[in-house]
Formats: sequence, structure tokens, C-alpha cells
Amino acid sequence: MSWLRLKNCGKAINLDQIPNIEYPEFYQNLVEMLEDENFHIADYFGYSTTEGLKLIAIILDDKNSDILIAEHTYHYYCEDSLLSITAKCEAMHPFERDITERYGIVFKNNPWNKPLRFLANRFDKRMIIEKYPFYQISGETLHEVNVGPIHAGIIEPGAFRFTCNGEKVLHLEVALGYQHRGVEEVMCSTKSTLKQNIIAENIAGDSAVSNAIAYSTNIEKLSANLNNNSKQLNTERAIAQEMERIAMHIADTGALCGDIGYQLGQVACEALRTITINTTQMWCGNRFGKSIIRPCGTNFPLNNEICSEIKKNMSDVLKRYDEIRQNIKNTPSVIARFEACGTVDRNIALHIGAVGVCAKASGLLRDIRATHPYGEYKNMNHVPIIKTYGDVMSRLTIRCREVLQSIEYVLSLVDKIDTSIVQSRPIYNNNLMQNAISVSIVEGWRGEICHTAITNSQGEICCYKVKDPSIHNWLALSLAVRGEGISDFPICNKSFSLSYCGHDL
Repeated sequence: MSWLRLKNCGKAINLDQIPNIEYPEFYQNLVEMLEDENFHIADYFGYSTTEGLKLIAIILDDKNSDILIAEHTYHYYCEDSLLSITAKCEAMHPFERDITERYGIVFKNNPWNKPLRFLANRFDKRMIIEKYPFYQISGETLHEVNVGPIHAGIIEPGAFRFTCNGEKVLHLEVALGYQHRGVEEVMCSTKSTLKQNIIAENIAGDSAVSNAIAYSTNIEKLSANLNNNSKQLNTERAIAQEMERIAMHIADTGALCGDIGYQLGQVACEALRTITINTTQMWCGNRFGKSIIRPCGTNFPLNNEICSEIKKNMSDVLKRYDEIRQNIKNTPSVIARFEACGTVDRNIALHIGAVGVCAKASGLLRDIRATHPYGEYKNMNHVPIIKTYGDVMSRLTIRCREVLQSIEYVLSLVDKIDTSIVQSRPIYNNNLMQNAISVSIVEGWRGEICHTAITNSQGEICCYKVKDPSIHNWLALSLAVRGEGISDFPICNKSFSLSYCGHDL
């Protein structure tokens, strides 16, 4: 098999190094790889060139820590349709749907080729979100329940259509695509590295640090500055990313407690999340870590005062959060609501390509920090936390234990900071490789985030692709609620904690 193999911590490559494969072989390679649980899809997308539409597939070999990449050139006037990979590998469905929606390519035998995002520049503008083709089941005892797209509170827009028999959910379909910012297009419309960096931070506000690391790493790879990063800069990035993980996992713990009326857990977690994000604000002036991560350097190097405050606050959060975790584990009324609810078994998680907390709760090793380490994680020997039941309780347990694990990481990493080192300042005028591609994958708190940057002959970014982990896991949510009471949907939904804006871009 002639696929190119890269490392997540490696360099950018020239576009002509990507193997160009005829579709029958391309199709067969993908089907064979994705049938092996050691491989999973990271991204699959198209971009237009003078030669035709390039379809690029990025596959992760989790056993060997390799990134595999290959392409097929689709010629509009020579090829009618392409055989659907989704028909064999369910994990490919969002990617084929996106390609069809953007470029009008028909994937033959695709079982569910509905619009995915309703982008402004979609191929067929007759497909409008108001006419989304929801799946329907008819029967005298059945009824439909629609939730959204406008929700109470501050949740972003998305439509949830339930088909129920009494209180039991038979089917849930989630329709997204109500709100876009044109992230990928804007990334290519400016030559300003700083502006691109700020856009990356705002792909999903709760994952500002993780997306900024993915973007900055791509710029460093394309400008050959990756090896110039000091160990201290990588250490600070890991601290920032783990603090982001701590804050959001604590927030989700509190939200789950709130959904079942366990107010002690809710208010305690709200307080601990506030301590965490206020510590980040003290570091850089923003509670979500915006402005910490910049290419090739930092404007906010850690000093003795900030390190001391991080250690003090995180030690406090560790002790208090562990008490809440123990209370949750020892409260029968809480356990009764979370156990055996919203189950996604290992086989389903594997076939739909689940990542992050969702995958690990169902027994899959899907954690980029361990399988494809980057930055300081190459030196940390990270051991992912895995559960096997795949229910709400498993997803909550992983969050709880990851909070404790991440705090231990932060405390250990802060001790490694040498504040006497003068850190490099960010570099915004990088000369990027021409006609090159860079892939950067990081483990956000939801799961793996994949950024791909492609440059043209002037060394300008002409294609920028973003894969949020939620795109893998929305189907998992739909499957988790089948057979459950509709009243259990809020806790199932919160246990996945998926991103609307990360999906809609």
C-alpha cells in the first residue's frame, strides 16, 4: 500500500509527496484499514486545484503512531460517481456528506447522504435547512417531538427530532448547520498570521487553547521552526491545555449534577471551574486561555508568581473536586440515574469512529496524547483512562478521573518551569513552505482535533481544514438514546457535551 507515513511531531511535506491513487485502490485501501481497529479516520476532505478536485484522506495508525495520507484526483467530466466508503465503514459518513454538500460529488450506495452543514458556498443551494429531510417512521402509537433549533439559555442552535413510542425513544436525528462564521474560508482570505491565530482560538470558545496549538504547530511546521521551540514553551502549552481540560470537565460534571437535581455537585463544580478559569485569566488576561498560544513563542511566559498561584489553586481544586467525586460515587440516587443510561457499546463506538471521552468510555484507546504524542506529551508517558460500559456513568467517571490526572500533570509540569529562561516572542512574519501540506492533531478535552494547512506556490495558505471531535460523536448521541426514556435525553446529551460551533464552523 503506497500511502505516505508521517509523525504527528514531524515536519510539513511537499504536496507532490502525497501518493495519488486511482479511486478503486483508494477505496479498497480505506475499507481495509478502517476494518482494523488500530486505524481510524482523522479527516477526509476535498480541495479544488487546476488538475481537478483533490480528495485527501488522513488516517491514524494508533498502533505505530503514524499518520497515513493519500489522495485521489476527481475529474468532474470524467467520473460520474464514486463508490461510497460509508456503505462499508460508517465512520466515513460525515466526511462524504460534507464533500457531496460542498462539491456535488455523488457517492454511490451512500446510505445517509444528507446535507451536513448547509454552508453558504454549498454546491446545491436549493437544499435549505428549513427543508431538512428528517427520517420518519409512521405508526398509530408513534409521535414526534422536536427540540430546537432555538433552545432555552445560551445553547447554540441545533434541531433534535425524536420519534417516540410513548416515552421511549425509537429514533433521534440531529440536524445542525444553523450558524456559520466561514472559519475555513476566512483563514485563507488573510495573510496575517496573528489574525489566523485569533480565528483558530474562536473555532470553539471552550477549546481555544487546543485549536490554537493545532494552528500554531502547523505554522511552525510550514516555516521549519518546529525544532526551534524550547522545551519550556512546549511545557507551558501542555499546562494551558490541561487547565482547559480541567475547567471543562469540571463544568460538565456540574452540569450533569444539575440535570438530575443534585445541587451540591452542581454548585461545588461551578465554584471549582471558576477558580480554574480565573487562574488562567491571571496568567494571560482571558479566562479561556486566548492569547497564550502563539506561533514560535509566547507573550505570556510563566513567572514565579503565576507558577505559585497555579500550584496553590490547582492543589485546592484537586482536594475539593476529589471530595465531590467521592460524593457522586457514594450517592445512590445519583448512581441510579447515570448507570446503564445512554449506553454506546464498544462495537458501535468502533464502527462509527468515536473519539475522545465517548470512545474511551466504551473501551477504545482514542487519545492522541498517548497514540500520537506531540509537544511535551512526548516526554510524559500519558496513560489514558479507559472504561468499558459506555454509559453516562462511564463518561462521567472518565471526566472525573481525567480532572485529577490533569491536575497532577499541571502540578508536575509547573515544577519543571525555569523562570530564569528568556522565552522567544511569537513570530508572525513566517515564510511558509510553498506547495506544501501540514497536519497537526491534538487531544482536546472532547477528543482529537485535526487541523490541515495547504499552501500555494506563493507560500500562502490556500486551504485550511478543521476537524472538531464532535463530528465523530453526534451519531453516538443519537444511538445512545435509542430505547431510553425521552426524559433521559438531557443527561445523555450532556454526557457527550458536543460542540455546535465546532461542527458548523
